Amino acid sequence: MAEMQFVVFRLNKEEYGINIMQVQEIGPYLKSVRIPDSPEFIEGIINLRGIVIPVINLKKRFNIPEQDLTENTRTLVLNLGDKQVAFIADDASEVLTLDEADIQETPEMIAGVDRKYLTGIGKKGDRLLIILDLKFLFNEQEQIQLAAIQ
Repeated sequence: MAEMQFVVFRLNKEEYGINIMQVQEIGPYLKSVRIPDSPEFIEGIINLRGIVIPVINLKKRFNIPEQDLTENTRTLVLNLGDKQVAFIADDASEVLTLDEADIQETPEMIAGVDRKYLTGIGKKGDRLLIILDLKFLFNEQEQIQLAAIQ
């Protein structure tokens, strides 16, 4: 049975996972510079070691109520194809290993067209992990907008 590793991060009280192979680095929150006329979920851009990276506010993307930043707020830099993007998370401090058998398909009632970016739901004991598929997180128009930023 194959095992998969996920970087676990929190948005409010919910836990999300991203395949560890897509995560470039995790660091403290980096304040971004806002770009005029960009989609609301694009928080802005950061300059990370000479590379301009768009910063995505997943709470805005997923319509999750926002909370104040804390000392646990993190910036996750991810590889999205040949580009990099950064996500803001309330916390990111764990790598979780799951067997394929511990990952269930996304339930039909939440797997509509707008939820195609969910790979499945990981179960580890009493924990549920919402697993994201970055390939489908942005529609074609949004991918064009993100590419224009870099």
